[in-house]
Amino acid sequence: MADMTSRPLTVGFDLDMTLIDSRPGIRACYEALSERTGTYIDADLAVTRLGPPLADELVNWFPAEQVQPMSELYREMYPTIAITATPALPGAREAIDAVRETGGRTVVVTAKYEPNAKLHLSHLGIEPDAVVGDLWAEQKAQALREHGAGVYVGDHVGDVRGARAAGALSVAVATGPCSAEELRTAGADVVLTDLTELPAWLTEYRRAA
Repeated sequence: MADMTSRPLTVGFDLDMTLIDSRPGIRACYEALSERTGTYIDADLAVTRLGPPLADELVNWFPAEQVQPMSELYREMYPTIAITATPALPGAREAIDAVRETGGRTVVVTAKYEPNAKLHLSHLGIEPDAVVGDLWAEQKAQALREHGAGVYVGDHVGDVRGARAAGALSVAVATGPCSAEELRTAGADVVLTDLTELPAWLTEYRRAA
């Protein structure tokens, strides 16, 4: 294990269901999209499988040729519908602060459309050092490597795959659609109940390093 005390640690975080509870805002946005297009969308079902890119969900409700324009419409509607409806998850701010207190850096790497990801963080007063959007699963490894992230925190098995592809320690939180057992089976190095446990874990991790 590298000596984490000799250099600042960069920690990556996923956004949806890791730092924020995006279910209320996304549910409202899907309902608005359904009303506007006249197409049935089971918004309650859709928010149980957050994580993958928007197009992966819309293909369940729209013909393939409509997915791209519907994605653009959804993203256009999103800021006025979803931002204020979305709270931070417990421990989110404290987790970012805990990394900063060690002299470390934080980067949010998410599959969400980057401008909307930044709107969420700004609205909630969560200030990572960098935000990179539009990346899912193994694609996240590129941004994690570019920012030198030694740890990546996420709630989905796709986040575990992204961390492992980047050679980063995978820290999973069981606050999203994947159970703690699913996260362990996917190869997470550490599984926490939620982000309220991350500051204490980070202290122990740096001490062990």
